[in-house]
Amino acid sequence: MDRRRFIANVVAGIAGPFAGVACAGAQGGAQAAPGGYGPLRPVPDLRDGKVRLHLPEGFKYRSFSAAGEKFSDGSTVPGRHDGMAAFSGPGDSAILIRNHEVNGPVGAFGDKDKAYDPMAGGGTSTLRVTRYGEVIKSAPSLNGTMMNCSGGPMAWRAWVTCEETVNGPDVADDFSGGDNARLTKKHGYIFEVPVGRTATARPIRSAGRFPHESAAFDPSSGAIYLTEDNFDFPSGFYRYLPPKHPVMAGKLLDGGRLQMLAVKDAKRKDLSLGQDPGAAYPTVWVDIDDPDPDFRGKPSNDEVVQAVGRQGRAEGAAIFSRLEGAVFHQGTIYFVSTQGGETDPADPPPSGFGKGRGQVWAYETWSGRLKLVYESPRSSALDLPDNVTVSRRGTLVLCEDGEGDNYLRGLTRSGRIFDFCRLAPIPDDPGAEFAGSTFGPGGHTLYVNVQAKQGRSIAIWGPWERGLF
Repeated sequence: MDRRRFIANVVAGIAGPFAGVACAGAQGGAQAAPGGYGPLRPVPDLRDGKVRLHLPEGFKYRSFSAAGEKFSDGSTVPGRHDGMAAFSGPGDSAILIRNHEVNGPVGAFGDKDKAYDPMAGGGTSTLRVTRYGEVIKSAPSLNGTMMNCSGGPMAWRAWVTCEETVNGPDVADDFSGGDNARLTKKHGYIFEVPVGRTATARPIRSAGRFPHESAAFDPSSGAIYLTEDNFDFPSGFYRYLPPKHPVMAGKLLDGGRLQMLAVKDAKRKDLSLGQDPGAAYPTVWVDIDDPDPDFRGKPSNDEVVQAVGRQGRAEGAAIFSRLEGAVFHQGTIYFVSTQGGETDPADPPPSGFGKGRGQVWAYETWSGRLKLVYESPRSSALDLPDNVTVSRRGTLVLCEDGEGDNYLRGLTRSGRIFDFCRLAPIPDDPGAEFAGSTFGPGGHTLYVNVQAKQGRSIAIWGPWERGLF
C-alpha cells in the first residue's frame, strides 16, 4: 500500500474517543439544550455505595484505581489523576492510559530504574478495564516525569502525555516551593506512551519546553497540535511538524519544527478577550527558532515559562488565555481556553491570566481558519472548562475546573450547553475537579477522572440514546 492510501485508511479509521465534534455554532449565551438527559440526582457508587456523582435517571457508575491503592504489579497508584484516553482492548474491554499531574521532587512511583527523572513523581499508568469499571490489569507505563496534565491519543495506538511545567535543575523554584535542585532532568516536554508496553521515557525536545497541556493529531499532515496552559501569562496554540509522518514511522520522532499560530495581518491579536458570536479569523504560522532553550544562572520560573511563547509573540503570534483540552475531528482541532472571554460582571474574576469563564475554539487544518465555537456568558452556564472529549453523536464533553460545583457539561453541535453530571462535594477537598473524560470502545462507557486529594477514575454508563451523547 502506498503512503497516500495508507494514511487515508488511518484517517478513515479514527473514531470513538479520538473524534471531535462537527462544526458547532458560536453562541453568546446559555440556552436550554433539548439534547440533555434531564435533572441530576445523587447516585451511589456501585463500588462502595458512597454518593460521588449526581447523574440523570437511568445512569450508573463505578469508581476504580484510586490514589493509594495498588497496581497489579504491587506498586502504589499515585494521585492527581488527569488527562486520559481509551483504546480498544481484547473482547469488549478498554485500555486506558491515564496521566498523574504530580509536581515537585517527591520521587518516582513504580520502578525508579525506568524513570526519566527518579526524583519526579508524575507520569502515566495503563489499565485494562471492563465496560463497568472493573480493573483487569494495571501498571505504571511512564514514570519520572512531572505535572503530566493532559495529552492526546494518537492514531498509531499511542498516547502523547504533556508536562505542564518547566521545572528542572536549571530553573529557580516554582510557585509550589519545591526544590528544583533535587531534580536530575529538565522538564516541560511531551512524551510518547505506546499502548501495550512501557514508554521509552525520551522527551520530544523539538516540540518545545513550555507548560504543555494537550496534544491532538492531524493524520492528514502528521502534525501534532499543542496547547499551552500558562497560568499567569499569555498562552499560545502550537503545532509540531515531525521529520517523518508518525503513522509511517510508527512513532513520534524528535527533530521536527515547532510553530505558533498567528492571526493574519493582526500581530499579537489578543483572543483572550471577549469575542463577537461567530468570530472567525484567517491565520498563519510563525516558526519558533529555539524550542528548547538553554538557560544560564538559574533564571526565575516566570522567565523560563514564557521563553518559548515570547519567541512566537515577537513574530506576531496570537494571545490566548490558558489553553487546555484539545481534540481532532474531520480536519478540525477543537480546543479550550479556560479563562478566555468576557462574562457577567457579577461573576468574580478568576485568578491568573484571563478574566472570562471559558471559550471553545475550532481550527480548520485544511483552510487555516480559526472560529469561535462557544464563549461562556457566566459561570452558571460554563465555568472554566478544562479537558474535552466527544461523543459518537458529535457532542463535546467538557470537564469543568470551576470555583464552585464542578460539572461534566455537553456542548451540542448547535452550540448549546447542558448539564450531564455534577461532582458531589468532598468536604475536605473543595478543589476537586473532573478531568480525562474519554468514551470507551463502541461508546458504551464514559470514563472520567476525579482529580482530588485522593484521585480516582470512574466508569459511567446508561441510556445514552435518550440524549445527544
